[in-house]
Amino acid sequence: MTDTPPGPSDFIRDIVRADTAQGTYGGRVQTRFPPEPNGYLHIGHLKAITVDFGVADDFGGTTVLRLDDTNPDAEEAEYVDSIVSDIEWLGFHPASVCHASDYFEQLYAWAEHLVERGLAYVDDQDGETMSANRGSFGVPGTDSPFRDRTPEENLDLLRRMRAGEFAEGSRVLRARIDMAHENMQMRDPVMYRIRHAHHHNTGDAWKIYPTYDWAHGQSDAIEGTTHSLCTLEFESHRPLYDWFLSHLPLTATAPKQREFARLELTHTITSKRRLRKLVEEGVVDGWDDPRMPTLRGLRRRGYPASALVAFCDAVGITKTNSRKAIEELESYVRRDLNKTAQRRMAVLNPLKLVLTNWPTDADGNPVVEHFEVTNNPENPEDGTRQVAFTGELWIEADDFAEVPPPKFFRLSPGREVRLRGAYFVTATDVVKDASGAVVQVNATYDPASQGGNSPDGRKVKSTMHWVSAPHAVGATVNLYDRLFTAENPGAATGEPLDDLNAASREVLTDAKLEAALADVSPGEVVQFERLGYFAVDPDLPATFHRTVGLRDEWAAIQKRG
Repeated sequence: MTDTPPGPSDFIRDIVRADTAQGTYGGRVQTRFPPEPNGYLHIGHLKAITVDFGVADDFGGTTVLRLDDTNPDAEEAEYVDSIVSDIEWLGFHPASVCHASDYFEQLYAWAEHLVERGLAYVDDQDGETMSANRGSFGVPGTDSPFRDRTPEENLDLLRRMRAGEFAEGSRVLRARIDMAHENMQMRDPVMYRIRHAHHHNTGDAWKIYPTYDWAHGQSDAIEGTTHSLCTLEFESHRPLYDWFLSHLPLTATAPKQREFARLELTHTITSKRRLRKLVEEGVVDGWDDPRMPTLRGLRRRGYPASALVAFCDAVGITKTNSRKAIEELESYVRRDLNKTAQRRMAVLNPLKLVLTNWPTDADGNPVVEHFEVTNNPENPEDGTRQVAFTGELWIEADDFAEVPPPKFFRLSPGREVRLRGAYFVTATDVVKDASGAVVQVNATYDPASQGGNSPDGRKVKSTMHWVSAPHAVGATVNLYDRLFTAENPGAATGEPLDDLNAASREVLTDAKLEAALADVSPGEVVQFERLGYFAVDPDLPATFHRTVGLRDEWAAIQKRG
């Protein structure tokens, strides 16, 4: 093992490096990623995943995926399956996949161990009373009237709790530490609560379930975790983590918890409770709605896993929480797709363009030409394709103005423009419907400009994309804006959902795409020239989601800054 492993250097890796050099865990490095299966993974989890797996990989170690399933009321097998699948999609491969519920027997045995030594007791107070008696910062808590029960009495009650003899909420098991401790987490925290609920993994075998604080460190120890990496909100829990482990009969060196800053993005929330509310109230179409910050939503929108991981690696590991501009993430997505996405032509708001001098064949049918177009100028190995061109085309409606405003260089009566890779055309007149709206633009083309080349050196100020009307493929295209209007949702009112953007999605049902787009694979991302990157929906035929636009907003932000 080298003194300096590959990859970035940060305070977490410095700690691991020091432990490895000292032989603290016999040279072993093992991390774990312990999500609760009560929802889908989101962008905040992504940061934790890259830290857990990335640190272990850098030191030749392993990472365990542990489903923290200690709350049967909120957890489902659906979420378990999605978590496993999403981590594999990101390109990470856990050494094993397990559940906190796999350790319920050992956790319970250790709970009895603490009870027998007077370090835990059964409390009959209700939750409201316990909360009131807990005190506050600078104000000591009040001992429970049941705190001095004998170990024998507590053990009897605990066993009866496990057997299902008592009603929910009637009793809990608490650690007996110090109700005057300056750290609120140490004021006799709850270890077990009664729940008469079906568990997705253990069925109806248990009537009591461990809290996160009781299950977390002990599960780490059972699995052989060496470095338990958490986000900063768990920093105050670290003394309790250490207290529990120090009072158990462990046979190996106890793991250590270390905390790092979580990932927050502008215009985004990562509260699973609030994300679930968006789903349940029908604000979004589900956990995989492309506007959602879930990994499923980002994947459906076309975000490459490699871009997400690269972004988190660039953010790095720090001890200070911050909110990153979502444009910075989009710049990584754009950079990745620029290298890999095939270029195609698509018209989202179609307007008919008719070339009045276009030739016909001997049977009077319009001639069909084909032009060779590069698939991806960033990657010559992607080759070229043939695109059909005829005398009837679709162009973007906003690429034409009957009365052009100042500095409008696209198509207007009397103005010549280039149709990408095809010909120079000049608009002559328009056709309008009964309401006066332009429904067709007539134009002439210059046969000498074949391939979009100027025959005599004359220049045009605009190049427009197009789609041959007879060869066009119809599609539905979804355009997205920020799901929340505020950079920090809820900052003004305390409720992030107050800042929902009512115009976060625009659905275009009459898009016209070039014929090659009929054969794209579900989930594939292509670049619609001049418009942005778009992903094919994995389930809905002929449906595309805009991934990101072509403009690098983060570069503009950096330039202004």
